[in-house]
Amino acid sequence: KNGRDSNPQFRGIKLYGGVAAKPGAIIVRQVGTPFIAGFNVREGCDNTLYSVAVGTVTFKGRKVHVIPTDPKAECPVWLKN
Repeated sequence: KNGRDSNPQFRGIKLYGGVAAKPGAIIVRQVGTPFIAGFNVREGCDNTLYSVAVGTVTFKGRKVHVIPTDPKAECPVWLKN
């Protein structure tokens, strides 16, 4: 088998734009940083992007944001468009 029996890594986008995300939900599993953490998104030690708030996932270029669904939550004006 030439030593190629390694298990798959299951990388890629897990939650697409417009999908609801809970805190701790994995949005993207990646190698390196093709996607960058934006508003309400944090980056894990293996470059995994995950949500830190309840909201809707939005992709703007390379940045990934979670726009809060709670109307009282703080959200930057430039994200509301």
